[in-house]
Amino acid sequence: MRITGGIWRSRRLRGPSKGMPLRPTPDALRERAFAVFGDDVEESRWLDLFAGTGAVGFEALSRGAGKVVFVERHRAAVRLIERNRDSLDVPESWARIITDDAVRAIRRLAREGETFNLGWADPPFERWELGLEALELAADLGVLEPGATACLECPSGSVPESPFLSQVRDLSGGASRLIIFRVSGRIRAPGNDGNVGPQRGYTSGR
Repeated sequence: MRITGGIWRSRRLRGPSKGMPLRPTPDALRERAFAVFGDDVEESRWLDLFAGTGAVGFEALSRGAGKVVFVERHRAAVRLIERNRDSLDVPESWARIITDDAVRAIRRLAREGETFNLGWADPPFERWELGLEALELAADLGVLEPGATACLECPSGSVPESPFLSQVRDLSGGASRLIIFRVSGRIRAPGNDGNVGPQRGYTSGR
């Protein structure tokens, strides 16, 4: 597993050990996605949900993102993110790690007033709907700001649809499918705590 572009191009990242329940985004799919993002990555504020090894967030930093917040629930995966951060000598001010599920982390970021203009959710494929719900919640609470890019990685056979996020691109890479959405605005008025989603109940991620 390598970083495909930017200042750390071709640098290796530590992948999951045998038996770890992680499925890193394929290098080729990452490279295609970042080609679509282009200059939008420069100085972006990036939210990496279900971060796994952190490969997507470190790719963003390599290509000029100003800050990435990694959200990952599993402690073994968090240790992988930390080891990859240390191997690249990434300042902690550039790469914050939240060890929690996606829903609680998003609500925490909302309380802190944090906002992002690029987001990526890569949930376990057997529960890919959690990623869509997390992106919707982030848009609902203003964590993903209006006009932000929101990406969902899901199985190739899935059909993610959202009345709150506008699909702009659909990339496929083997068993994975990446849907790129645009956030049109907040789903409800500011001040709502997001305990229940607009049409679905938000549940905790992995």
